[in-house]
Amino acid sequence: MKKLTLLITFIFIGIACFAQKPTKPVYDAALAKKLGADKFGMKRYVMAFLKEGPNRLKDSAARMELQMAHLKNISKLADEGKLVVAGPFLDDQSIKGIFIFNVTTLEEAKTLTETDPAIKAGALIMELHPFYCSAALMEVVKIHHTLESENFSD
Repeated sequence: MKKLTLLITFIFIGIACFAQKPTKPVYDAALAKKLGADKFGMKRYVMAFLKEGPNRLKDSAARMELQMAHLKNISKLADEGKLVVAGPFLDDQSIKGIFIFNVTTLEEAKTLTETDPAIKAGALIMELHPFYCSAALMEVVKIHHTLESENFSD
């Protein structure tokens, strides 16, 4: 009897485990439209690889000043909705970081890269590529601001 009770208990636990189906997220047409998503929830961007430029500043104070101006430009572009992701690579390679621009053409992205003080100074150069990714990236900046207790560019 004890074995039968144990067997029935395991059967009910097994049924309960397999009966739970993961819930599929509900499609949000308004959000998809707001973020510019296509039917797959994706959209076009331009990705920039920030590479080491020909002009490397030797003076550490000048380098820090240029870096701060670079970070302020990043914040400005993000606040304008033109830049959705930016960040450095943490290894010591010639590719220093990436930008993902909320634009669809390389020409638009080139115009935006030309606003960067580090590009103007020749400390960085950008290699631009069309990029297709989730439209959810458009929410990164808004979410990021809720997570930061300090801002790099302040």
